[in-house]
Amino acid sequence: MPYIERSADGKIIGLRTVLGPNSTEEKSLNDEEILEFLKDNLDNKFLKSLLAHSDAGLIRLLEDLIDLLTKKNIILFTELPEKAQAKIIEREQIREKISSHNIIVDDIL
Repeated sequence: MPYIERSADGKIIGLRTVLGPNSTEEKSLNDEEILEFLKDNLDNKFLKSLLAHSDAGLIRLLEDLIDLLTKKNIILFTELPEKAQAKIIEREQIREKISSHNIIVDDIL
């Protein structure tokens, strides 16, 4: 989550990745005020990059949700389309390889 830098009149004038003397307020990237600031101040390429970063988190959330639903026997993994099963298995295998090398997966994704 970014740290907000504000002008004297309270408007966002900058976003920082680290806490600083002029940026102490932390907000979610999904906050309306931040999205408005980004829309007004950044180019489309950066916004697409921001969306892609958000997509990675959403994908992980969906994987965890599918895992939870299958563990509770609410859905069967085999009920998912074959392509979806293959992608989930592929990502699980990659995550296992990463974790076996003592790399924290959430730091990457």
